[in-house]
Amino acid sequence: MLKQSVLQPSLLFFPRHPSLPGAGASGVVAFSQQRQWRRQRRQNNGNKVRCAAGANESASSLSGQPTFVVESRRPATVKAAITVLLTVGGEFAHIDPTRGLDDINDLLGRTLHLELVSSDLDRETGSEKKTVAAFAHKAKKGIDRVTYEATFSVPANFGEIGAVVVRNEHHKELFLKDIVLTIDGDDSAPLLFDCKSWSHSKFDDSQDRVFFTSNKSYLPSETPAGLVRLRQRELEILRGDGTGERKKFERIYDYDVYNDLGNPDSKPGLARPVLGGSDEFPYPRRFVSDPKSEQRSATVYVPRDENFSEVKQVTFGAKTVRSVIHGLLPSVSTALVDSRMGFPYFTAIDALFNEGLPLPPKDSTHPFRTIVPRLVKAIVGGAQNILQFELPEMIDRDKFSWFRDEEFSRQTLAGLNPLSIQLVTEFPLVSKLDPSIYGPPESLITAELIEKEIKGIMTVDEALEQKKLFILDYHDLLLPFVHKVRELEDSTLYASRTLFFLTPESTLRPIAIELTRPASPKQPQWRQVFEPSWNATDAWLWRLAKAHVAAHDSGYHQLVSHWLRTHCCVEPYIIAANRQLSQMHPIYRLMHPYFRYTMEINALARLSLINCDGIIEKTFSPGKYSLALCSAAYYKLWRFDMEALPADLIRRGMAVEDPEAEHGLRLTIDDYPYAQDGLLIWSAIEQWVADYVDHYYPSPADVAADSELQSWWTEVRTKGHGDKQHEPWWPSLKTPADLVRILTTIIWVASGHHAAVNFGQYHFAGYFPNRPSVTRANMPVEDATEDDLAAFRAKPEAALLRCFPSKIQAAQVMAILDVLSAHAPDEEYLGKDAEASWTKNPVVYAAFERFNGRLREIEGIIDARNVDPSLKNRCGAGIVPYQLLKPYSEPGVTGMGVPNSISI
Repeated sequence: MLKQSVLQPSLLFFPRHPSLPGAGASGVVAFSQQRQWRRQRRQNNGNKVRCAAGANESASSLSGQPTFVVESRRPATVKAAITVLLTVGGEFAHIDPTRGLDDINDLLGRTLHLELVSSDLDRETGSEKKTVAAFAHKAKKGIDRVTYEATFSVPANFGEIGAVVVRNEHHKELFLKDIVLTIDGDDSAPLLFDCKSWSHSKFDDSQDRVFFTSNKSYLPSETPAGLVRLRQRELEILRGDGTGERKKFERIYDYDVYNDLGNPDSKPGLARPVLGGSDEFPYPRRFVSDPKSEQRSATVYVPRDENFSEVKQVTFGAKTVRSVIHGLLPSVSTALVDSRMGFPYFTAIDALFNEGLPLPPKDSTHPFRTIVPRLVKAIVGGAQNILQFELPEMIDRDKFSWFRDEEFSRQTLAGLNPLSIQLVTEFPLVSKLDPSIYGPPESLITAELIEKEIKGIMTVDEALEQKKLFILDYHDLLLPFVHKVRELEDSTLYASRTLFFLTPESTLRPIAIELTRPASPKQPQWRQVFEPSWNATDAWLWRLAKAHVAAHDSGYHQLVSHWLRTHCCVEPYIIAANRQLSQMHPIYRLMHPYFRYTMEINALARLSLINCDGIIEKTFSPGKYSLALCSAAYYKLWRFDMEALPADLIRRGMAVEDPEAEHGLRLTIDDYPYAQDGLLIWSAIEQWVADYVDHYYPSPADVAADSELQSWWTEVRTKGHGDKQHEPWWPSLKTPADLVRILTTIIWVASGHHAAVNFGQYHFAGYFPNRPSVTRANMPVEDATEDDLAAFRAKPEAALLRCFPSKIQAAQVMAILDVLSAHAPDEEYLGKDAEASWTKNPVVYAAFERFNGRLREIEGIIDARNVDPSLKNRCGAGIVPYQLLKPYSEPGVTGMGVPNSISI
């Protein structure tokens, strides 16, 4: 079945005639032109031409391209150009003892052994045709790559070339960028194999690598018969058999629970619960590194192709993060011996930016200076390292913005965590927790208090009806952890509710904060409501209450909005895709760029960020209970169907469906920058995915019949998110529309959602008083003595400084956020560059070009919004423009840019 009137034939071992109208770079030929050319070709050279019409003849209705196979009387000469990128682990390993042997192989022209695989079966035997093999020899060496060449004599009637089998004769792995096949003496479009993959040495593993052509994508039912076995074999290799310790060169994908975060063998206090696989701690699955071990190690295995690119490894990414975590941060701890030492004055906080923090003396060549030059300065003429922070843009624009109520409120809509604010739809506010354990469920925030704060403009009922009340509600999630956290050294916690009133200018005004400590065997329940005030004492109590709420929001942002909803929940989609979708599957090829590098950064997080005694536990208020709280949030709050941006906005009451409105949604708060810009990105992704899916799946029957696709979605639910597999809200996968919504949701979470909560971290939290990661002191009025109150009244600033993180905590958080907020030099941005397989299909490539154009248009729309004085939440004196969803960025800490994937 032909799906398009404009078609692109793939490269056969005899290609299109170069003089054919429409042939050339675009590779687009009208069907009628092809028929005319076939007649002309038959007359000119006497070759017999046929159009393949079945799977055995490599027909490909799914790509919109009929396959034209030339049956020649003579063999054809096919040339291959193989590009190998030079890497630290490969060609740069000059001192390796096997290097001499590999150099000899290069001289002998025996570096890579290639076999061309026909897409067709042998007509007479019904078996696979014999492959055509040749060795590749080194032809050219550049600064960053080596080109190898091979020549094949392809027999008559070989048919379409659908795959290349590669054996690496070196002792070291090689990174294959691509393989390009051309016909000797013919300048028509080449056949591309876009590898971008490591080829392991045959001395490590005798299994050869298979690469399928990038010129075509195939649904399982339409796989050319000559490639069916290879397609199935590759998936079997990627799934593995669930046994054995992973080796560096392997590409096996499998699931495991989070059983590697604790380290009880080192210290009993470092034991942590296993997350996932139990009713007590439900959690998404992660990648398994060793099926038989739960022990921590210095490295975590991920399949070789999931590792960071060489640029990320050498100039940024993992190397920088590891340098900060394992080198810089321990030096901070050495410089600041007292882990509880706080900041005595606000000028001491300013000194982190103006003067820096001296680190222990190091040799002048210490890698701090080259790996993290933005952070670590060197004293001129000396060997002393100075940890000196760049001034975050927020403070650079307005040093006192963090202190003001309007900025506190604005950031709920246009800050680092704009995913928690929600509409109040019922009053009074009531907890859903067991009152026999946690006390009275009704909030102390009363109607009288609200009406007093809004100056009698309207009643609470009227405010609810007009959608004027909004809340940050961390009460039920935090309350079960309050006493546990308070048992930790130098830390405290409350449950909190923060209420806001919507002004006529679409800005929010905070009107009440409720802090709660539940009852315990030793103490009764304590809770109090704090309000903005015009007297000094209550005004300072209000500021302290805001600091606690900011810490709650900071922890929720890092653990739930960021780690759980993006990094953690996306990993199962990636594992399932590699296990169930062939690399020639069109959906695998669509989703691959949105999955790139996520498993590597997640493995690094398990090693140093979310692990026991890691950065999160040391510097964020839930402490050792951080991941237990994360599990509770997964159980209570996470559901796949609500990860779609429109559904999330509707669930929180921040939008309602409106067919007449742009994107089909009407925002409850018109000036909601995250939602405004996010819906632009969401709609662009949705259109791109719809164009792509509609091309390959014209009917529901095509979706239902795709065995690999159905297996992928089943495994996502039953294995990747197995603890929630029986939930009724999982979307079905029966129609193209179902598939569009599922894929759009995943791409949005990996790109737009992650960008919104990641790349503004240093801008908003680099000056930690704005978003303290932990609070260390209780409110002065909690169980206070007269002496406590007198000390507070005498110097309230000291109470706020005692509440803030310690010097070590602040420096560690600021350093790691600076690195995690930065874009790598080789960042792959949403819609910027097309994948090779997309460019080979004219229909898909045209859809991608529209996607690219729309994203560039969105950049202009966002720029215009940020200078519109009527949009008070993104434009005003000292306000940081909302650019977190502006698609493109330069390298570094820029506060903008939407990468394809979760790669940092």
